[in-house]
Amino acid sequence: MRAVVAVLLFVTAVHAALWGVLREKQEAPDFKGMIPSLSYAPFEGTAHPDVDNIPTVEKIRADLKKLSTITRAIRLYSSTGGVEMVPAIANEFGLKVTVGAWIDKNADRNEREIASAVELAKKNPNVIGIVVGNETLYRDELKLEDLVEYIRRVKRQVTVPVTTGEIWNIWRDNPQLASSVDFIAAHILPYWENFTDAQAVDQAVHLYGVLRETFPGKRIVIAEFGWPSEGYNLRNAIPGPFRQAVVLRNFVTRAEAIGMDYNIVEAIDQPWKFFEGGVGPYWGVLNASREPKFPWTGPIVNPDHWKNASIALLVGILLSLPILQIVGATALQALVLSTAANAVGAWAATIFAYQQTHYFVWGSAFALTLGCILLIPLLLIALARIEEIAAIAFGRKPLRLLTAERSEKLRAAADAEQKYPKVSIHIPAYREQPDMLKLTLDAVARLDYPNFECVVIINNTPDPAYWQPIQDHCRMLGERFIFINAEKVEGFKAGALRIAMDRTAADAEVIGIIDADYVVEPNWLKDLVPAFNDPRVGLVQAPQDHRDGDRSLMHYIMNGEYAGFFDIGMVQRNEANAIIVHGTMCLIRRSAMDMAGGWAGDTICEDSDLGLAIMQHGWLTHYTKERYGYGVLPDTYEAFKKQRHRWAYGGFQIIKKHWRRFMPGASRMTQDQKREFGMGWLNWLGAESLGVVVAILNIIWVPIIAFADISIPDNILTLPIIASFVISLAHFIVLYRLRVKIGLWQMLGAMIAAMSVQWTVSRAVADGLIKDHLPFTVTSKGGKSTMSIEFQAFWEAVIGVLLLISCGVLVFSNNSKQVTEIYIFAGVLVLQSLPFLSAVMIAILENSRANDFQWWRNTTVRTAELIGLRPVAMPPIDVSHPDAQREAS
Repeated sequence: MRAVVAVLLFVTAVHAALWGVLREKQEAPDFKGMIPSLSYAPFEGTAHPDVDNIPTVEKIRADLKKLSTITRAIRLYSSTGGVEMVPAIANEFGLKVTVGAWIDKNADRNEREIASAVELAKKNPNVIGIVVGNETLYRDELKLEDLVEYIRRVKRQVTVPVTTGEIWNIWRDNPQLASSVDFIAAHILPYWENFTDAQAVDQAVHLYGVLRETFPGKRIVIAEFGWPSEGYNLRNAIPGPFRQAVVLRNFVTRAEAIGMDYNIVEAIDQPWKFFEGGVGPYWGVLNASREPKFPWTGPIVNPDHWKNASIALLVGILLSLPILQIVGATALQALVLSTAANAVGAWAATIFAYQQTHYFVWGSAFALTLGCILLIPLLLIALARIEEIAAIAFGRKPLRLLTAERSEKLRAAADAEQKYPKVSIHIPAYREQPDMLKLTLDAVARLDYPNFECVVIINNTPDPAYWQPIQDHCRMLGERFIFINAEKVEGFKAGALRIAMDRTAADAEVIGIIDADYVVEPNWLKDLVPAFNDPRVGLVQAPQDHRDGDRSLMHYIMNGEYAGFFDIGMVQRNEANAIIVHGTMCLIRRSAMDMAGGWAGDTICEDSDLGLAIMQHGWLTHYTKERYGYGVLPDTYEAFKKQRHRWAYGGFQIIKKHWRRFMPGASRMTQDQKREFGMGWLNWLGAESLGVVVAILNIIWVPIIAFADISIPDNILTLPIIASFVISLAHFIVLYRLRVKIGLWQMLGAMIAAMSVQWTVSRAVADGLIKDHLPFTVTSKGGKSTMSIEFQAFWEAVIGVLLLISCGVLVFSNNSKQVTEIYIFAGVLVLQSLPFLSAVMIAILENSRANDFQWWRNTTVRTAELIGLRPVAMPPIDVSHPDAQREAS
């Protein structure tokens, strides 16, 4: 325990040190003067001025009082909608005003704007100029001659200088415009021209010189210069609070040095400008709360850095505390878990920082909130998988596992005492192939155990071709084999097993359950029944395995996928006495079954239901990973998916049935057992369902990103998805390599098979939410079913293709902007498509020649012959053939 505590303190200290080392601090020239002019709009919130965002006199006065401490003048962009109140209030604080008249395609509004601007210039002595239109030509709102006419009209009515605001190259390319104004008001915004923050000031000064050379003798004013503090990158131009501070401090220093007239855009952040892309709201030197974003003198630092660090450390510590409850945790195990916990803490701090520095319209706020809500279970799943990696790779070896050595000791003790409790083996069968079931019965007959019976119950199978051969075979095998043919059985498999219990010998103490396709090893009972000599043991479970994994490539990877559950998950759950009972190869104490209420017919996973009920009554369970029985795999991919749907739907039924028993004091289950079941359900049902929901939501969100210029905060939403995918990949590969005895290629195939059922499991969960009692579907095995003519991955193909198309749309639409966050999001869509495309791959494989191992062997031989690695056998020459005789001569 001391070592674990030391590790936790070490990781926390390293985490704190990283926050200290990574604290950004930049130097820039000090600016102690007054900014000549700032763009000002007296609007608040996210409502557009044209909708309902009329400023009040009090608010304007408060704004201008604060601005009067940092600037000598302000520039306006309109003269109506409440802005007309600004010049008079600005005069109270000694602020000069450049009035703006907003000009666009609305002729009536244009007239009102011009009339108001003219009136403001006449009535307010602090008005020093009028800007008629703002980037009107750039937006292609008016023709050049029409804008010039508006300018001339205003000039005739006022005595102050009149101009228009346009991007620098519009002035350069339109000398007629320059000759029509009193001074040139040029906008130079290097961000929009793909210059880096390091190039921004040099570029602005250079373009200022270009305009001076182009229009000698004309007054040149840089009417807009700025850099955004947040938002997306535009190719090489990257916004950011430090970048904004450095750019502006460098610019004003250079501008003052060369005597440049300039105006900084803008005074206060304008959240309503979200339609200008991700950077639109973030050009102010003050935030929307009217607080300075950065100092104009001294080093530039993040004032909230240590607040964010404290949140990260606090969350990391809180998530690390459960490590102290792990019995026998090793130092390396604690190191991995604590590192993961602190990484989540850093992510939490990032969310807090993002929320503090960004503005949200309803849609983006909703998307971010929903995204974070969905990411919480995703992170819990990722942490659970990291915990399993740490436990298996660096933790102690399993202590409760029934190994071959432990079974041998228990068996020796039972042999010494001649203690062989009677076992009643139950084999339910529904329309099973007689030849396959005979193999199962023959294997039972060979069991090396002196005290057992076998009850075979054929249910709801009226065709004598299925049951008559089995009845005859049971008679041949002897009195130990009891045959039952029951019709109109209700409750599916559970109903049949209840009938079998009624015919079970009174002195049977242990009930064994095997499926009709399982061939058991002779030592099954002799190795495992002795575990029941401990009166606390209620159940012993052995893994499933299969004997037909080489039937095809598809069956080969299926078998590898099944093995992972039995060799990894079940072994770990067994350490907490929280195994999942599956309805074959399990042994149940009869009294434990009776106490739990027997086989229930209200779920279609009656085996897992009964096992959980046994644990809730306080019984111990044991698991062995030794193989004692081999069944057959589902015949087709359709059968594989139906089986997985039944398991997932049944699991959800069990959650709805038993969740109350997980409340404190509601059962005899321990906290570890409750945790294993809860995290197991979340890790399986939750992860698959969440993956589908997030994928579909992302498809819906793509048009908004592509066509509405709303970006995704990569460090909050997309990067955790990528990290979770990487963790899931590492979880699969590491644990398979450590625990599952299969080759690399089978492991990769198993990964594809595991991903391919994501849609199936999520659909089962959806069915569980809206449907109470779906019928039990028997898994087709033993070659009794043929492949469906329908494509078995239609919906997976639809969603997978939509995800890839969405990725293409994002990449294509982002080609001109090259926003990094959008490229990352496009990559996330590709990752999310993999489970769906895995299903498509297997569905195609099933119907192709590549599913046949012989095809691969032939292909390997032909390839080797073509490249010369294998000699090609030539046919013998027939010497009697005339061509051969001529060749010889």
